[in-house]
Amino acid sequence: QVQLVESGGGLVQAGGSLRLSCAASGRISMINSLGWYRQAPGKQRELVALVTSDDGITNYADSVKGRFTISRDDAENTVALQMNNLKPEDAAVYYCYAKWKDFGGRLYNYWGQGTQVTVSS
Repeated sequence: QVQLVESGGGLVQAGGSLRLSCAASGRISMINSLGWYRQAPGKQRELVALVTSDDGITNYADSVKGRFTISRDDAENTVALQMNNLKPEDAAVYYCYAKWKDFGGRLYNYWGQGTQVTVSS
């Protein structure tokens, strides 16, 4: 019901910045929230940042607070993650995420294909 396509990953030196973007398509009016998760090798996928669709409330992992900013553009149906002061431990595959609610109130999780972020020390 929702398709997510990420862009913007790459290689950056520690202390540098990257901006990830995710374009949503499909039944986007039923998206409950949009966000970003990441998964490093050998680790579980973890929440990075989330923004709700109704009121724009944001939620960040403690490890990225003050460095990362999530934003959404409702006109373009995109969600972006501005990552500043990147650290080697931020290196991971970053996944765009959407929580989607159907007319019965059931929630579904949708994921993008992932984009690699590499941070050199």
